Amino acid sequence: MTARARVRAPELTGKGGWLNTGDRQYTLADLRGRIVILDFWTFCCVNCLHVLDELRELEEKHRNTVVIIGVHSPKFVHEAEHQAVVDAVERYEVHHPVLDDPELATWKQYAVRAWPTLVVVDPEGYVVAQHAGEGHAHAIEKLVEELEADHAAKGTLRRGDGPYVAPEPVATHLRFPGKALVLPDGGFLVSDTTRHRLVELDADGETVRGHFGTGGRGFADGGRDEARFSEPQGLAVLPDGRIAVGDTVNHAIRALDLVTGVTTTLAGTGRQWWQGSATSGPATEVDLSSPWDIAWFEDRLWIAMAGVHQLWTYDPAEGTVRVAAGTTNEGLVDGPGDEAWFAQPSGLAAAGDRLWVADSETSALRYVDREGAVHTAVGTGLFDFGHRDGPAAEALLQHPLGVTALPDGSVAVSDTYNHALRRYDPESGEVTTLATDLREPSGGVLVDGDLVVVESARHRLTRLRLPEEAVRVADRAHRTQRAATEVAAGTLRLDVVFQAPAGQKLDTRYGPSTRLLVSSTPPELLAEGSGPGTDLSRDLVLADGVTEGVLHVSAMAASCDDDPANEYPACHVHQQDWGVPVSVTAAGTSRLPLVLAGMDEQG
Repeated sequence: MTARARVRAPELTGKGGWLNTGDRQYTLADLRGRIVILDFWTFCCVNCLHVLDELRELEEKHRNTVVIIGVHSPKFVHEAEHQAVVDAVERYEVHHPVLDDPELATWKQYAVRAWPTLVVVDPEGYVVAQHAGEGHAHAIEKLVEELEADHAAKGTLRRGDGPYVAPEPVATHLRFPGKALVLPDGGFLVSDTTRHRLVELDADGETVRGHFGTGGRGFADGGRDEARFSEPQGLAVLPDGRIAVGDTVNHAIRALDLVTGVTTTLAGTGRQWWQGSATSGPATEVDLSSPWDIAWFEDRLWIAMAGVHQLWTYDPAEGTVRVAAGTTNEGLVDGPGDEAWFAQPSGLAAAGDRLWVADSETSALRYVDREGAVHTAVGTGLFDFGHRDGPAAEALLQHPLGVTALPDGSVAVSDTYNHALRRYDPESGEVTTLATDLREPSGGVLVDGDLVVVESARHRLTRLRLPEEAVRVADRAHRTQRAATEVAAGTLRLDVVFQAPAGQKLDTRYGPSTRLLVSSTPPELLAEGSGPGTDLSRDLVLADGVTEGVLHVSAMAASCDDDPANEYPACHVHQQDWGVPVSVTAAGTSRLPLVLAGMDEQG
């Protein structure tokens, strides 16, 4: 039997209760004998959505021994609403039990520090591994196979059906639509995201003309009844009249010819981009990562690449793609495109000399100018959000997913988690509220002076006449609520824990196989230790006089199969970003461990 560290798993508690269990409430004791994988996620987080997709194959292959439980742990205020979690579970086709933990009770018990985090509990109720970030499905499957063998031999493995109970389906024309486009005849094309298809509607926004795609998740070109999509989102008209489609979970850009009804692939391979992959080249040979929205600007199709916090472009004349802005680091940093930071850009709109960007995780409205430089109009960073009108420097949004250019030069922002439509006027620098009582608006299009809004969580298009005056709302300001880690003044030892999966070793064929990037908010928090490096451990020196802040840590490690006889070993990249709130106290710790993969043996 393989020897491994074991820690008794804390109980699962969440004020919101259980979903996908037929109203049954579970404890860990109820799951004894099964291998339990806890997926700490929140539905705003694109990396969490990537992990949901990574786990689908493992979930199906080991369904009689493994129980995956999603522990929903909110970042934004809206994500603590129970109905919002219910919607998200359906929207993203989560086919396992979910514990709604709005107060982060289980998150704290398991000392989780990042979304997403996966924790493996063995059939006897012990934690045997923890993994932060994406790219761990292969390692977890190897561990599952070991646990199956070990506990079958011990007689402690229990096989059978799991606790998942599918909810009753609901009949609607659209199901969690993402984006919309006005067609030349006044009708609409809508990305029907959860049903993996495109829907064509009459000008009334309700009558269905037809569908493009089979309605089943997949990746296939062909006619309207042959093509397959996977959670499509953004839509844009190409110069030749075809409709470009951001096929988000297929990591691809597709093209729909409305005349023939045929869908083809413009860009992407169907594989997700990882660190070290190509960042430019022939469009159908380069991997992409969760393209959420698209827009035509400066003779290119711009792509909001939410999965890697960048903007890319597609050049139809050359048939190529390339990175246009963003470093893959998550945050809010302005400047030249190759220095700027984004955080899940999810909405685009071209207007004159600006490409507007809804940067969802920083709750920000940003734009790119014709020189490719990035600017912020509204928003301050990853942890501040709310609903506040007024001067842009003081205004607050909450996870916006869409932006629409208005005729007067201002822009309407689909302020998704505030259930509102906001307006930013570059002339006055003011932010106002145009409408409230929408339900997760995710985009909008102009029609005869009105704005047709995609109300994603109401499964419909809603037509709004733009008001002469703004709606008055009470100010609400929030910060991400996570307990600060108490650290001692002076030197703080940062250890990113990474243990290569069984049968693998660090990939050092082309130089260092690990990378570490550290920064802080405010920057003055760190006197020494910020910047890039290749060692996963580092001494940070906290500055005198700064008593609180956030440490931003980005880590990457590459591992390959450890078999000298294999000329072409399979390799995997593991990566994660952490934002760790810290408070400097006399009783604080002098070591900060962050688990990328494995167990912290010093913990």
